[in-house]
Order: sequence, then C-alpha cells, then structure tokens
Amino acid sequence: MRFFIVDAFTDRAFAGNSAGVVLLDEPADPAWMQDVAAEMKHAETAFVVTGTEGPKPLRWFTPAVEVALCGHATLAVTHVLGGKQTYTTKSGELRAKAEGGWVELDFPSDPPQPTDDDLSEILPGVEIEYTGRGVENLFAVVKDADTVRGLEPDLEKLKHTWTGRLLVTARGDRTDFVSRFFAPGVGIDEDPVTGSAHCILAPYWSAKLQRNDLTGEQASQRGGIVRTRLDGDRVHLAGQAVTVLSGELHV
Repeated sequence: MRFFIVDAFTDRAFAGNSAGVVLLDEPADPAWMQDVAAEMKHAETAFVVTGTEGPKPLRWFTPAVEVALCGHATLAVTHVLGGKQTYTTKSGELRAKAEGGWVELDFPSDPPQPTDDDLSEILPGVEIEYTGRGVENLFAVVKDADTVRGLEPDLEKLKHTWTGRLLVTARGDRTDFVSRFFAPGVGIDEDPVTGSAHCILAPYWSAKLQRNDLTGEQASQRGGIVRTRLDGDRVHLAGQAVTVLSGELHV
C-alpha cells in the first residue's frame, strides 16, 4: 500500500498541517487503520479506497480516535490523487478538485450556535466576546488577533469539556480573520491548520463582515492560510499543499 506525507494549507514544505495519506485497494479494518494513524503520529491520517468505481470511501483517524470530518487531510488526499474527486464519508458526500496548484473542498457549513459555556478557566485572563458551539467544537471569539496569537489555554481542563475541542478566533490584522484550534480531547494539543474548523469560521465571519469570500490565517507555530467561500449551506475551502514523503506500508 502506498502512503504519503503531505503538508496542507501551505505552499512550502514543513509548514501548514501535515497529514498522512494511505491509498487502499479495498476497505480496511478500523483497528488496523487506528494503529497506522498512531504509528504515523500526524494530526490526522486519511485512508481512501481507490480500487472501486464511483465515489471513493474516505475515513480519517487521529493518533487516538476516528473523526467525522477533516479538511486538511481531505486536501492532502486530493492533492495526491489530482483532478476532481468525490468521497463518501461519515459527514456525507464530499467533493474536491485539484487545479492550478490549489485544492478546493466542498464541505457542509457549520454555523456556530450561541451558548453560555464558561471558558474562563480554560482561557484564564482572556476577554471573551462570544461563545458558541458547532457540531463538534466549542467556539470562542476574542477581542483581537494578538490575543489569539498569545493564547495559552489550560489543555487539561479543556480535555474534559464536551468534546475537548476549542476553536478561538478574532478579526484578522493581515487577513480577514485569525484563529487557533486546540483539541486535546482527541489527542491533539494544537492542530496547526484545521480545514473543518473553517466550516464554522466561514459562516460566522461572512455574516460579520458581509462578504462570502474571505481569507483566514490559522496562527499556530507552523501556520497556514485558508480561503473560504460561503455558498448557502456549503463552504468551499481552498488551500495549497506539498508532498514531502512517499513510500510503502509493509504491514
């Protein structure tokens, strides 16, 4: 089986978010996929079945659990396969295309619903302007981009909340908005660049800024850029990618 390591949402190696991509001839045992993902140690490893006609079955695993949706690993898969692709996933049918050095993903929108979640112990000393929830993630808006960049959340406390995932954002200084994503509940202290998080960010910031086409910066140490376009109940995410390693699995 062929595998690849791809840096997604970046135009240079060793930046963006690194994902494993495993090409399967037929569906594999979930326990085996989980073991491979744990061995890879990337935020997500994607497993795509290429030996069937029609839409390709696609699943994503962190080193600890299977997840229902992953943007950067889907971008990585499409970068490897090229062209137009349709995937069947736990989040429904997803479409993507690789063209002109960019990969565009067609994902479901996940507008945040306001909540009264108390995040003061997770983000001590941080002024929070809005709290909400997406399908799987806690969501918080803070006052400015510098606050986002300087965040030091209490990850142990976050780990034991709801799904243990928190997306924090503010209006951007170099782009339309800036964000960071912490997910100790699924074994990832901080995800470098999170495509699926932009399914929440796009509808929120499009409503705030009154524009459907936006550019977001995820301000992790590796960092990355995601273009978003809100289209009804769908979000189109676009990013670049670089293959840094390929080889064969022998187990």
